[in-house]
Formats: sequence, C-alpha cells, structure tokens
Amino acid sequence: MSSLSRELVFLILQFLDEEKFKETVHKLEQESGFFFNMKYFEDEVQNGNWDDVEKYLSGFTKVDDNRYSMKIFFEIRKQKYLEALDKHDRSKAVEILVKDLKVFASFNEELFKEITQLLTLENFRENEQLSKYGDTKSARAIMLVELKKLIEANPLFRDKLQFPNLKNSRLRTLINQSLNWQHQLCKNPRPNPDIKTLFVDHSCGQQPNGARAPSPANNPLLGPLPKAGGFPPMGAHGPFQPAPGPVPTPLAGWMSNPPQLSHPSVSGSAIGLGGPSMPAALKHPRTPTTNPSLDFPTGDSDHMSKRTRNMGMNDEVNLPINVLPVSFPGHSSHTQAFNAPDELPKTVARTLNQGSSPMSMDFHPIQQTLLLVGTNVGDIGLWEVGSRDKLVLRNFKVWDLGACSMPMQAALVKDPGVSVNRVIWSPDGSLFGVAYSRHIVQIYSYHGGDDIRQHLEIDAHVGGVNDLAFSHPNKQLCVITCGDDKTIKVWDAATGARQYTFEGHEAPVYSVCPHYKENIQFIFSTALDGKIKAWLYDNMGSRVDYEAPGRWCTTMAYSADGTRLFSCGTSKDGESHIVEWNESEGAVKRTYLGFRKRSLGVVQFDTTKNRFLAAGDDFAIKYWDMDNTQLLMSVDADGGLPASPRIRFNKDGALLAVSSNENGIKILANSDGLRLLRTFENLSYDAASRTPEAAKPTINNTISAAAAAAAASSAGLAERVGSVGSISGLNGDNRNMSDVKPRITEESNDKSKIWKLTEISEASQCRSLKLPEHMRVTKISRLIYTNSGNAILALASNAIHLLWKWQRNDRNASGKATAGTSPQLWQPSSGILMTNDVADMNPEESVSCFALSKNDSYVMSASGGKISLFNMMTFKTMTTFMAPPPAATFLAFHPQDNNIIAIGMDDNTIQIYNVRVDEVKSKLKGHSKRITGLAFSHVLNVLVSSGADSQICVWNSDGWEKQKAKYLQIPPGRTTAAQSDTRVQFHQDQIHFLVVHETQLAIYEASKLECVKQWVQRESSAPISHATFSCDSQLVYACFLDATVCVFTASHLRLRCRVNPSVYLSPSVLSNLNVHPMVIAAHPQEPNQFALGLSDGMVHVFEPLESEGKWGVPPPAENGSTSNVAGTSSPARGSGSEQGQR
Repeated sequence: MSSLSRELVFLILQFLDEEKFKETVHKLEQESGFFFNMKYFEDEVQNGNWDDVEKYLSGFTKVDDNRYSMKIFFEIRKQKYLEALDKHDRSKAVEILVKDLKVFASFNEELFKEITQLLTLENFRENEQLSKYGDTKSARAIMLVELKKLIEANPLFRDKLQFPNLKNSRLRTLINQSLNWQHQLCKNPRPNPDIKTLFVDHSCGQQPNGARAPSPANNPLLGPLPKAGGFPPMGAHGPFQPAPGPVPTPLAGWMSNPPQLSHPSVSGSAIGLGGPSMPAALKHPRTPTTNPSLDFPTGDSDHMSKRTRNMGMNDEVNLPINVLPVSFPGHSSHTQAFNAPDELPKTVARTLNQGSSPMSMDFHPIQQTLLLVGTNVGDIGLWEVGSRDKLVLRNFKVWDLGACSMPMQAALVKDPGVSVNRVIWSPDGSLFGVAYSRHIVQIYSYHGGDDIRQHLEIDAHVGGVNDLAFSHPNKQLCVITCGDDKTIKVWDAATGARQYTFEGHEAPVYSVCPHYKENIQFIFSTALDGKIKAWLYDNMGSRVDYEAPGRWCTTMAYSADGTRLFSCGTSKDGESHIVEWNESEGAVKRTYLGFRKRSLGVVQFDTTKNRFLAAGDDFAIKYWDMDNTQLLMSVDADGGLPASPRIRFNKDGALLAVSSNENGIKILANSDGLRLLRTFENLSYDAASRTPEAAKPTINNTISAAAAAAAASSAGLAERVGSVGSISGLNGDNRNMSDVKPRITEESNDKSKIWKLTEISEASQCRSLKLPEHMRVTKISRLIYTNSGNAILALASNAIHLLWKWQRNDRNASGKATAGTSPQLWQPSSGILMTNDVADMNPEESVSCFALSKNDSYVMSASGGKISLFNMMTFKTMTTFMAPPPAATFLAFHPQDNNIIAIGMDDNTIQIYNVRVDEVKSKLKGHSKRITGLAFSHVLNVLVSSGADSQICVWNSDGWEKQKAKYLQIPPGRTTAAQSDTRVQFHQDQIHFLVVHETQLAIYEASKLECVKQWVQRESSAPISHATFSCDSQLVYACFLDATVCVFTASHLRLRCRVNPSVYLSPSVLSNLNVHPMVIAAHPQEPNQFALGLSDGMVHVFEPLESEGKWGVPPPAENGSTSNVAGTSSPARGSGSEQGQR
C-alpha cells in the first residue's frame, strides 16, 4: 500500500473515532495492521475477552513470527487456562490445553507437561511457581505489564504504537477544502449553495439575473467557504504558477455578504468545528474596544493583536492554490511590555460578606468598581467595592404574581428556594438583568448610586432560566434567555415582547452567547448534553450542531479584542480543560495545562487584557498567558475559597471578584486596581452617566448537574437534579459521582500469605475524631454529610439539629470533612437552633427523620410532630406541614419532580405528597407496620419501601401501583424486635439496593426483587443498628449494638475490616453497655471516610491511616459464589476467623 493510502487509513480511523464507531475503528486497526491501540488491547485483556484479544493481535503478528510473539500468545492462553482451573471448569481447561496450548509443546515439551499436570491438583496454587497467584483481576493486571513490555520490544510492532499527530477532524478539513475549491470553480456561484452530496463534484446552476455573490454554505457538514469574489480566476499559467491575488477573508459558512473591509473591532476569522461553525463565546457578547489596526489572520495563524506579520500559506487554510501570501502594511507592532505577574490581580484588597452564597457577579461596564451580585437564595446586591458600601440589597419577590402563568405560580408555590442563575449589565450599564431558577427574568434600570428601578418582569421559561444576555440585533436592544425547557428566547428590552423562540436542543440549555462577525448577528447556545448550536435571528433553525469538549458544561469566550477564541469545560468525570480554538477549522489549537486531575465542581474562567486567562480550580485562582500552555501562577487569595470559585474581571482587568466560603466575596487587585480602590475609598459613589461602551462577556457561573442523581445518602435519599439553578452546593460543588474521589486501586494480595481479617483495636491504627459536643443532646437519631462534603448534619432524639463545619486551613487545604482537623459546631449569629415541632409528644419516644436538599440550603425534618422546612444558613423555620396523626417516619424526594415527596408514616402507609398544591396525591398501602425506609431509582422509575414488618415493596413511581413485595429471609429460629427497622438504599447503579436489618445485610435486584447477596451474623452476636454504602458503592459500612463497626466489600458482602469499640470509646464509656452507634453516614466524595452517631449524643469521624489508604484488604472471592445468595451465617465480631463467611 502506498504511503498516501496508508495515511488515508489513519484519517479514516480518526474520523471513525470522532464519530464514535468504536467497533469499526478497532476492526480497521486490526485489518490494516497500521496502528496497534494499546488502550483497547488493555481493556479487552482486563475484561477477559480472550477471543477478541487474539483476533486483534492476529492483525499484527502470528504465534510463530518471533520469540516475542510466541511469548505474548503463550501468556494470554496460559492465563485463560488458569482462570478455567480457578473456576473448577475442568472441561474448559482441557479444551484450552488441547486447542490453544498444545502448539507450544513442540517448542518446550517439559513446560507443556507441567501445565498439563495442573489438572491433577485440587488448587493449582499448590504448584510452587503459582503459589502467589491471587484473584483474576490482579493476575490479569500483572500479565498486562509483561505483555506491554513484550509488545514494545517486538520489532513487528515498531512504528505501530503511536498514532500520527493529526489536527482534529483532518478528513473533514480536506473535504471542506475540496468543496471550497469546487465552489470557486463554479461559473455562477450562489450565495447559499445547496450541497447535498459528496458523491459527485459540486456545481452551482445559473443564478437569476446572472448575479454573483459570496458563497457561504449552510450544510452542517461543511466548514467555512471563501468568499467567491476574493479569488481571481485561474490564469493561463495553471495552478502550479500562482499569481498574486488578494487574500480572502474566510467567514463562517452560514454568514452571508461579509464586507471586504476590516471591521474596526473584530477579526474576520471563520468559525468551524471541522465543518460546522463553532460557537464563539458561550456566555455573553464581548464587544471589543475599537482597534483600527488589526490584521486578518488566516485560519491557522497565531495571535497577532497589534502586531505586524506576514500571512503565509498553510496546508490547513482554505485558500485557492493560485493565491500568493501577502502582507498588510501599515500595522503598528505590539510594543507593550509588562511583567505578567504584576499585571494580574492577586492581592486581596477587599473582603465583602453578601449574606448568602454568590452565584453570579458582574462589574459595571463603566463604573468599574461597581459590582452586581446574585445569590443562591434569590437576593441581588450592588456593591461599591472601593468604599466597601453595599448600596442595594433586594430579596427575591415576584412583582406581579397575577400576571404570571399558572406553571410559574405553581413552581413558586412548590419550591420555596429560588436562586439567581445569572446577573448581567447591559452594554451601556443603564440596565441589568437577573435570571432566576424559577421561570422568570427581572430587568432593572439603573440611575446611579443606590437608585435601581423595576423595568421588566418576564415569565420566560418553564423551569429554571439558566442564562441571560443582552444583544443589539437590528440596532435594537434585546434580552436573550435560555432555560430548562430546552429553548432560547429573544425579548424586546424596552417592552418585554417576545420576538423569537429557538427550538432544537434536546436537553436544558446551559448558556447563550449573542455575538456578531462583520454585519452578521447570531446567537450561540450550549445544552447539558454537550450540544452546541448557532442561530440567526430568522427562525430558520440551528446552523450548527456539534458536541462541546467534555460533552457537559462548557463555556466559551473571545479575548477582549475579538481575535482569539477560548473554551473552558468540565466533563462529568471532573476532567477540566481550557483550550484555544483555530476558528477556521474548528480544531483545538492549544490546550492549557495545570488543572487538578478531578476538579471538584464545574470550572469557570474569564479572559483579560487580550493576554491572560483565569480559572477557579482547586480552591484557588489559576492564571495562564494565552501564548503559553503552562500554568503561569496560582493564587489562593489568602485561603477560604470554595473548590471551584466563581470569578469575574472588571473591564480593565485590574480587579477580580472571587466567591469565597461563608457567603463571602474577595476582591483581588493589581497595582492599578489598588490605586483605583483608594480613589473611591473615602468618597461617596458618583453615579454620573458616562458614554456607553461595549459590554464585557460573562462566563457562566452556574454549577450545573446534567448527569443523573448520585447515589442516595446514608438515609437512602435521592433528590431531583433537573434544574440547573436549584442544585448548586454551598461552595460551588455538586454531589454527583464526578465528585467522588477515585478509589485507591486494590493491590493484589500477597499470594504467599493466607488472607486475614484486618482488626483495628487501638486508636493508633486509624484516624478518628470526636466532634465537639452539645450539652442538650443525649442521643443521635439521624446523621448525614452535607452534599458539599464540608459539614455533618445530625438530628438528635430531642428534635434538635446540630451542624459541624470544617474550615480550610494549613492542616486541611481542601476544607472538606476530615478526621485530621476538628470542625466548628456551627450556629448562625442569631444563636437559634433548628428544632423540630414535637406537638404534645415526648420526642425521645418518637421516630426522627430528615432529608437534605441537594444544594445544602434546606433540610426537611420531623420528630413525631409536623414536618418542618429549615433554612440551613439562618436555621429559621420556613414552613411546617402535615400535622400528626399519622406522624412521618421517613422522607424521600422524587428524583424527577421536586414537587413530590414520599412520606413514610407510622400508620403503615406511604403518602405521596404534592407540595405545590398541598395535597396527598396517593396513599400507598402494603405494609403492616410503620415505614422505616424509602428509596427512589430514577433509572427504573420505582420507589422501594421497607417497614418494621421486615417487608420490602416495589412501587411504580408513575402510577404508584405496587409491582412486587417480599419479606426478608429471616434466619430460622431468629426472633426480632417487634418494631425492628429495615432500611433500604440504592447502589449507584440505581438497579441494586442495600437492605439493612438487625439480623442481616442483603443486596437485592430491584426489578425482580431478588436477593443476590446476603450476610447474616451469628445468632449470639449483637444486632446491626445501621449500615450504608460508601459514596462509590464499593464498600458497606455497618455498625452494631455492641459498638463495633465492620467494613464489607460490597460486591460480595464479605467482611474485610473490623473497628473495635476500644478505638474510639474511653474505658469509662466502654463500661456503659448502653453506648453504641445509632447511625452511620458515608462521606459524599471520600470513599474511605465515615461518621458514627452514638447513643450518648457524640459523633465520631473515621478514616484509615494515610499510609494504608483504605480499610483492610479485600478477601479473595470464592469460586462460583459471586452470583449466589449467601445463606450461611458468619460472625460480625469475636474471633478473627472467617469460617462460614461467604
């Protein structure tokens, strides 16, 4: 095969990979033999797909090619053989021996005989060379290390292990260039060519009146096309002797009639992701300062703001081959010199307290020390940061409820929490807009000082309004909004009349960015499924349909002069990135380095001075020079920042507003910013009107959760994640599986030793911490970590709630809950306590229950009386409802509809309560005793309930019909308490769930209600008091009435570690037989951290030693037991023996 043909295969491989034809990619890799995909090979080996492994290898080598190849095939087949023996599948082992391994007998007959003799052993580990063989997973991992060495040393794999360094979508780029050239050769090029096929050459028919026009393409496959008028016809010398000609200005394919002359403030570069036009800035328009001396860059040129440079030809640029590179004379050079760190705001000049957590911030475009703030409780604030004066504080209020739609009124009734998702100034600073998490947008007019006036209230979207921006299409100021209802809407900023509705997204729209190139006005939008679309003001549908990097939460912005395009995104797995785009190709030009491996929350960024990028990540602000991919510097702002702080530059880049913990805002300044602040420090605010200037773009500050709900909390709760605005954490974090730290890989056991249960009997063998106590609390009934992971909430038996918060300091850089530093027993300045209504009952005799909102702002709770809703920041009671009888015994939010709460009752029923209309929609009857557990699965659309009757029921969450019911398998002869609790909690896969009963732990499959795993303790042992999954569902933590804590491997419910009471209880307390754990809770991001709530009112936090990193060593899985129900009892404590354990 020729070299060019070989390269074409690589281009096809890249195309197939980008289009997600995974199986076809690997098939072509194998059949061509040009590229050996080591990652795919490793995955197949790890999964034990031996037939696919050998088939893939066959495209590159055969068994007898050389000694390396022989060794590769031998190791694979030997592993397959040993796994069959390990499963006691003798017939399979014999088949492998005869069909696969016999070929090696001619090369080493003695080795083949030794392998054959393994069949005679009860356990092949009796062979000395195989005595250290562990479990299947570890054995495959060890073999993979050897295989990689053999492959890398094998000459047949030389030059096949590295994929060529190609720019993104290279094949699309070549096709675009071909179509551009074909269109250029048309005799009568049309302004909007209808390109429907690649099977034949493109040609335009005769245009009416013989007109000639520019030729953008609106086909979504195509990238930018050169303007027809920009290309001279080919001369007599032919294509190989080019003649000088004007350099075209490539524009996005769907933009028509661009002017020939340079626009004073924006680049003429095109936008295209390999074909479709790339959204320019995913947030808000950045109208750059006028700059009359800008070059027109080619599609692949570097940044040239205010610099003279020649425009050389490049094989990536869509230019006809008869155009010589030319330069534009008369441009001034970029002579500004400065020290980068000194230009950046890094000194904390102001610390402000907003009173609630900032969600969005924006500096006034003219009065550059005037900061607008929106918060998570719907407040808006206006600060003069120079004088530290809070000029305005407005609480959320609907101006005209009667004018609102019924869905909006219903939404406001059903959810008392309203958050600000976006605040933004209009370009001239005379208006500002506020987008809320419930349907509406409010527009205020600003008249200087503290004078803000109501201008417009728009019922914009069904659900949350996720973003808002101003734009000037047709020289008329408009407001653009997007929301949970998957639409983008354009409104007249003067009257509030709706002008356009853009539909086409299949998920909630995350952000909008109105922008313009030359005289073309357009809007970019991104959705929570990662789709990017672009819209003209014509109701003709999206011009672009492409996937954003990370395919989740991505924002984009131009440099201030409009010449460079950047994006910042965070994937669902927590991988964050900032990249610069080549606009003409839609390809990543450079990727900036320096993010933490797994960002805690969605990273946001901003640009300043046409030179710098900034992002909030890892409890700090990180800066980059636009021309250097390496991190320039990192600033922690004297500590106290959330994991992913919100950031916002003022227009000059001299000030940076940063959200901080405890409802704070820090203003960072450079030397110019410090001088600016001093000027205002002792002066009253001057609000004189200024000449309107351009608006600075806004970067999306909203933490979004498009993924499915994370695993339920230790109480078995799961909550809705549909609305972007309603689920931001206190410090910008979200509780979802992207926040969960990756588990430390389980090392293979030392095969030369017999596995032994890890016993922890001394305080020095783990890290534990007793939290500060409250004198009025005598027993902890319920316990949960906050979703952000930096606090623990407890409900005591006397109806009082306690909240412990960890602070960020030198010993605790993350500010997360840890056993290493002591937290503060937190109360608001008012000193009030969150105390449940207890009616006329003794709360000590009542059943306690609570549920925490996803953004940690509210807690719903009951202790035998009415259900109370508390504000977690003020501890105030917001409302109470559902007075007993019957009394609530368990609470769970519906995962798809926050209106709906499932309430377990002490009269054996489950009430499906609609908060919006204050009505019980359904009453589920099926239990014979009080309800003790509820858990929703958003995957299966079911509600699983458990009761004191030891029964489990599965209900359809659409019509609330009972699907299945089953009683627990109580061990024969075992008696249980009359009101023994049974708890349920879904695994993170939302298909299996954990059942906790005083006699046992069990894993059930929900759709069939079948018990797939069971652990039963010995009859003489103390009962189980509570248990929970770890945050990643890999462990089960269980506590017992004798104060012991056991850690199980969740996959087969086998005990791996036991923490004895002597670790955390003093001898005097140990002598009190009544002190024991009542409840156990797992950290939402740290899989190896848990907390205990005790019967004496104490709370303890536990972590393994840093040197260990995990709780014990997992026991080896028994052959054939992984899919069976464990019916044998085993000890929960006592001797270290694991007899009978399954």
